[in-house]
Amino acid sequence: MAWWGDADETRVLIAPDHDTNGNGSGNVLSLRHPKTGNKACYLYFDEELLELHWFKQSYGSWFLGDYVCEDGRLYTATPVDPVFILLPIFDEARMKKKDDPGKFRQLDEILYVQGYEGYQQLASIAEKSMQIVCDFKEVGSTKFFRLNDSKVLRWLSYKVHQLRQVLPTLDKNYAAQIERATLVDAVSVIGEYLNEEPWLKLLCGKLNLCLQDELRSPERKILPSSLESGQASFDTNAIQEKTGFEKKTTGNGRLAKKAKVEKNTRNIKDMFSRASRKGS
Repeated sequence: MAWWGDADETRVLIAPDHDTNGNGSGNVLSLRHPKTGNKACYLYFDEELLELHWFKQSYGSWFLGDYVCEDGRLYTATPVDPVFILLPIFDEARMKKKDDPGKFRQLDEILYVQGYEGYQQLASIAEKSMQIVCDFKEVGSTKFFRLNDSKVLRWLSYKVHQLRQVLPTLDKNYAAQIERATLVDAVSVIGEYLNEEPWLKLLCGKLNLCLQDELRSPERKILPSSLESGQASFDTNAIQEKTGFEKKTTGNGRLAKKAKVEKNTRNIKDMFSRASRKGS
């Protein structure tokens, strides 16, 4: 599926299934990554902002019906809270100086970022979502926004609390961790969307946490994820029964897989050879 209007090539994208009553159109936006400031791609669809990622093996293609997609990359679009994406430009727009809280600005002014026209398409969700971290005034029908540090820290602390509760439900390794280790992991994940100055530093100060020291601590036991450790968090015996693969250890300690031999099957090469002889 291609989301670009002028795209001639097909891409495989996994994205949330939206209601059929939506407008059916999506836009790929180029926005600044909230942590690095580098250009990043996002998908804006039905008043929802999605973060685009892609993965590709060394060799691979997709078979889509009768069509072969040469680009073997797998694209995923996952929802992202727009507050994370908009936080840096709202911070810059208020022009804060030391103890001065900064200026109130119109939304149109804040969303005008040179070289990034995509921000202006986020006006509707920005007006709704940024009220939780901003002070705002209404003059007639016009709203003026100014980022509020205290509200931002409360919102970030709430996000950490949410993630801290969710992590143990995602993987048994997280569930086995002590609470402080889970807190460090939650802040680390949130920190992927925050500038070191001021937000990540202020967040760690509010939580009485020195993130770098915690990550370097020799007492911290690094628990690999299920994929990294090579042990799936699901029942491997059930997988063996369903797939017919048998676990067998080789001399180098790796697991060798023995494929189940299917009956009444044909070699795929024979199928192509027959087709070519018929065509001739």
